Amino acid sequence: MSTALPPSDQLLYTPKEAATVLRFGRSTVYELMAEGLLRCVKRGRSRRIRRSDLEAFVNSLEPESP
Repeated sequence: MSTALPPSDQLLYTPKEAATVLRFGRSTVYELMAEGLLRCVKRGRSRRIRRSDLEAFVNSLEPESP
């Protein structure tokens, strides 16, 4: 199993790849998608997350107060 990050020019990520990029668990990514906090596209049974949606999610995160 490879721990390398997916290439940055990749347009769509699987939930597993998105979890790697975000440094979250795969189940956390599925929870975020279910809650509508992380947008995804669905084709049949497959879900993919656009790079722009990953970036938007990260940009929406609030930094922790000191």
